Amino acid sequence: MLNKKILVVDDEPSISTLLEFNLKLAGFDVQCVYDGEAVFDSIQSFRPDLIVLDLMLPKMDGIQVCRKLRANHNFVPIVMLTAMQDLTDKIAGLDNGADDYMTKPFSPQELISRIQAILRRSQALPTDSDEVAVEIGKIRVHPTQREVFIGETPIELTPKEFELLLFLCKHRGKVLSRQQLLHGVWDYHFLGDTRIVDVHISHLRDKIEVNARTPDYIMTIRNIGYKLTEPVLKENLA
Repeated sequence: MLNKKILVVDDEPSISTLLEFNLKLAGFDVQCVYDGEAVFDSIQSFRPDLIVLDLMLPKMDGIQVCRKLRANHNFVPIVMLTAMQDLTDKIAGLDNGADDYMTKPFSPQELISRIQAILRRSQALPTDSDEVAVEIGKIRVHPTQREVFIGETPIELTPKEFELLLFLCKHRGKVLSRQQLLHGVWDYHFLGDTRIVDVHISHLRDKIEVNARTPDYIMTIRNIGYKLTEPVLKENLA
């Protein structure tokens, strides 16, 4: 993780100082800014590999920052920090493009573990099996190029959505618990918040399913998790 750049965005000096100290101790290059608008200048000059982003910020809050970055097709990984216990605020962060979230107060060591996990996934080298396109139904996934097509139509996924779809494809037909998905896609080796999985599954369905409410590909297995299945062709039901 040496030389990886982390942009810390938090208007509380005590939090920024704590994060800067611990992240530098872990080998990261760190820059701190203190309002949402400053993020966009820093992205151009500092070019971070990941952003630690507080939810409540002056000038532009964390949700607005996420939304603007993703609208501009910037998919730099984002870990959202929130002092709020309200689930709605956490889900709003994920809905607008955050990869993960942590609630204040938090352990700097746990945050660093999550950052390292996200960066490991994003910089993982392709294996021989990744050279082969994965197909299921009309979906075609090209691991090396990180491209997804439905028929001949390209589908734009965030990096985490892509990793989730690829993991499901590689384990097609298998029931995967939310913890298995956290471990396989988020690389978490500790008990994580499985709502992260549910929100990303919902986003993925919106992009690959004809009707996300009655999915053909990603099935919910009640009280367990999810399973990717080959869709049943309508002519087979005749």
